[in-house]
Amino acid sequence: MDSLYEGNIGGEKEKMLNGELYNANDPDLERERSKAKELCNEYNMIKPSSKMERKNKLKQILGKIGDSITIEPNFFCDYGYNIEIGEAFYANHNLVILDPAKVRIGDNVFIGPNCGIYTATHPIDSETRNKGLEYAKPITIGNNVWIGGNVSILPGVTIGDGTVIGAGSVVATSLPANVIAMGNPCKPLREIGGK
Repeated sequence: MDSLYEGNIGGEKEKMLNGELYNANDPDLERERSKAKELCNEYNMIKPSSKMERKNKLKQILGKIGDSITIEPNFFCDYGYNIEIGEAFYANHNLVILDPAKVRIGDNVFIGPNCGIYTATHPIDSETRNKGLEYAKPITIGNNVWIGGNVSILPGVTIGDGTVIGAGSVVATSLPANVIAMGNPCKPLREIGGK
């Protein structure tokens, strides 16, 4: 299996992986992003009936995947190697994962169309931001989570097991397990199983 994880760990890449401020225009990082985007483009062009070819391409793109995984085209990510996905995963069309930090997704997770999972964030100070400096915070999505269409999950969020997120939500803070949550900002409405 080809790996996207080719650059030496050190310098800007090490800062990125450690959640520190780093230069996103670093040539090694630009090369890794370019390779991931090429592979995503190849994945998005594979016929839906070519299931094994699609799975093998996902193995080249992503850091770790379960045996039963479906991501409908189009799919885009920044690096790929920071994404770990469990068993029985399904993502509908137009999933975007910006993964300069780790994205961990558990088992039996369903994601609706047009969703974004964004670990990347930028300094508030424009002078620092305009230098191409950014940082990233990891995202964790537990087991048995259902995420409706057009949901944005922002840096540093953890979503607990069994939680359901309503369509169109912006998840800016972590959510507990076994709740129905929705809105902008996304907030728990009630526990699952409650009346």
